Amino acid sequence: MTEHLNVSDVVAEVCARHTEAVFGLMGNGNAFFTSNLTRRGLPYISARHEAGTVAMADAYHRASGKIAVATVTYGAGFTNSLTALTEAAKARTPMVVVVGEAPTTGLRPWDIDQLMVAQGLGVLTLTVAAGNAARVTEEAWSTARRERRPVVLSIPYDLSSEIAGPQEPATEQRSAHQTAPDPGVIQRIATMLVRAERPLILAGNGAVVSGAGAALVELGDKIGALFATSVRARNYLKTPWDLGIAGGFARTAPLHLMRTADVILVAGASLNAFQTRYGSLFAEDAEVIQIDELDAATNPRVTCFVQADATTMAQSLTAAVSPLDNGWRTRHPEVITASFSHDPPADEFAPDGRLNPRAVAQQLDALLPTQRTIVQDGGHFCGWIPMYCQAPDPQGLMMVGTAFQSIGLGIPAAAGAAVARPDRITVLISGDGGALMALADLDSAVRAIPSGVMIVFNDAAYGAEIHQYAARGLDDTAMQIKEVDFSAVGRAMGAQGVKMRSLADLQGLKEWLAAGAEGLFVLDVAISQSEVAEYMRESMAPILASETRAG
Repeated sequence: MTEHLNVSDVVAEVCARHTEAVFGLMGNGNAFFTSNLTRRGLPYISARHEAGTVAMADAYHRASGKIAVATVTYGAGFTNSLTALTEAAKARTPMVVVVGEAPTTGLRPWDIDQLMVAQGLGVLTLTVAAGNAARVTEEAWSTARRERRPVVLSIPYDLSSEIAGPQEPATEQRSAHQTAPDPGVIQRIATMLVRAERPLILAGNGAVVSGAGAALVELGDKIGALFATSVRARNYLKTPWDLGIAGGFARTAPLHLMRTADVILVAGASLNAFQTRYGSLFAEDAEVIQIDELDAATNPRVTCFVQADATTMAQSLTAAVSPLDNGWRTRHPEVITASFSHDPPADEFAPDGRLNPRAVAQQLDALLPTQRTIVQDGGHFCGWIPMYCQAPDPQGLMMVGTAFQSIGLGIPAAAGAAVARPDRITVLISGDGGALMALADLDSAVRAIPSGVMIVFNDAAYGAEIHQYAARGLDDTAMQIKEVDFSAVGRAMGAQGVKMRSLADLQGLKEWLAAGAEGLFVLDVAISQSEVAEYMRESMAPILASETRAG
């Protein structure tokens, strides 16, 4: 009976009906809420830094499709979570973030206007009261699901332990409204696709959420198209005609083929700078059709935009096009076959004697179990694994931090992913800068990951800054990091691990895998600063050329 529950209990009762996991760090503002959940036995994973709570809940959803709760206290607890919360907002990750709030009587000296802060991040805040805690909490959950966004659910401090009393009745939540595609628009796009000599279908995370994979493949097969995906839709399209990741992480041969497409149908992909290879993914005269739930096109190269559900639109287009016997696939089979061939083995060492990250990534792909969840932090290194390592499905490869261009969320995200998918080995990929930033939650990872490998691409530097700014003549003093042995740090916190200076040093990882792969293994890989990822080299080339001419 809610008459005997306090406000925090009512919020917890509703949350417990909607989730299977809670990620938190307890403080004054969320103590009563957290106590209710832990007392009932709901799985509770404690972070060591508030940013970790939200990063864990974010990765939990990306790995499983389920929505989790993150919870922090008011004030400093809330502000500590903001980078991870912004990443979740920009990545459109649904979650409910239960936070403590200033009392209803007004701000205390240590309080801030949390509503204003959240608004600045583009995050909705809902605040509960004694008589509406159940209704408002239900609204937070329905909004997070329907709009695919994080929602902050705020409990004022003076109400957290107050008896809730009778609750307002729940209100009927509106469902997402989908507009049927206009028949004229369908016919126009169908004509463009049939006329195309080299049609390409590019699927993004929006297509995954919509469940549009089978419909897109059927459409592509009917017109002889090739396929590509964003990183978040990796291996989603079950077809042998998938060229792989488009944009910055594309392999060289498939990338050349993508650039020859004359009509590109984009379903649920944001077409951000990385997906479009800084504007170079599409031929200058290519027509780009974008289908998305958003209100407008997300890239100026789009020549035709349709606001629609990806599945509905793909099915309508399939019905409208005529089958083609002489499509792109059949006219140039030798070129297309070459695009699916594997890259040759990379050299083990760079000229400076440190490891070539390409060779390391190739070895890891062959060595690690195929049923894996790859969690990537942000940084220069993040191109190696998508290019050279396979993931079983879109949930098996997540890019944490790329939506907000942050680093330092990888370690707690790996813990969240492991909770979501304990049946898979968790593979965390980080740089040394990001790993140092998130070091507090290495303890969380050791506790929460039943079977995982933490791989640190350690170039003893902030690699992105080295390649973007030291290359342009800036002093690199602030870009360098005195080398840390993360395998030693991991062992001190309960993990196993080795420092890797040659490919032969993978023997320790092989033995750990053969022994059952239990717990966390930290592989600190001493890579070269001289090796530049293709996506970064290409993005910097025009800048360096311009500055060279100006000089």
